[in-house]
Amino acid sequence: MMTILESIAFLKKQKWVDLTHEVTGDIPYFSSFKPLTEKTLFTVEEHGFLAKEYNLVTQYGTHIDAPCHFASGKRYLEELELKELVLPLFVFHKEAEVAEDNDYQLSVEDILAFEKKHGKIPEDSFVAFASDWSKRWEDHDDYYNRDENGQAHTPGWSLEALRFLHEERNVQAIGHETLDTDSAVECANNGGLIGELYWLSQNKFQVEVLTNLSEIPEVGAAIFLGVPKIKQAPGFNIRAFAIV
Repeated sequence: MMTILESIAFLKKQKWVDLTHEVTGDIPYFSSFKPLTEKTLFTVEEHGFLAKEYNLVTQYGTHIDAPCHFASGKRYLEELELKELVLPLFVFHKEAEVAEDNDYQLSVEDILAFEKKHGKIPEDSFVAFASDWSKRWEDHDDYYNRDENGQAHTPGWSLEALRFLHEERNVQAIGHETLDTDSAVECANNGGLIGELYWLSQNKFQVEVLTNLSEIPEVGAAIFLGVPKIKQAPGFNIRAFAIV
């Protein structure tokens, strides 16, 4: 049996992939919020130490949404268990489909096709939707992808797929590269983010604005989430990475 030191040494020999965008005041963000601001309070040259003050909304950059973000009475960020922050990672690679159709919705059929190839997705897993949307990150217009009428066109999870992942597979968490769970057109058609509301209402969490999912294989990885323990927070900016 491996000792804990041998296990850590083994993991360090594997491929590590950062799934997190760098945070600045110049990154894309949800339209109802404001960008990050920062202020230097003390400097090493003048005070002997460096300290800064940051002002940012809880859902900013690569971030985790606690269930209470959309569902009253559900868990806050500090109520997530530690074992939920390290999970087996399964990735639906739909980069080609999204390139053809920016409004693409990941479907139950996509999940079943994945399982036909790899076997049934085990419960208590993290499943991610790889769309290559993060490659648009540096160009805000390209990332928001609004047409001449102001309607955004971004991919998302279908409500049926989310129901299947919860009710039939008991998946623990989901993740994606976009700002929202739902495709932008479906959000407009339904008058809101019904997929996100459904998922968080199950007392489960999600991670939004992931990057580098294209580097992760469909199976064979684990995701690790560095999450602050802030009392009664509905979410927060995080450091997410995978070991393959």
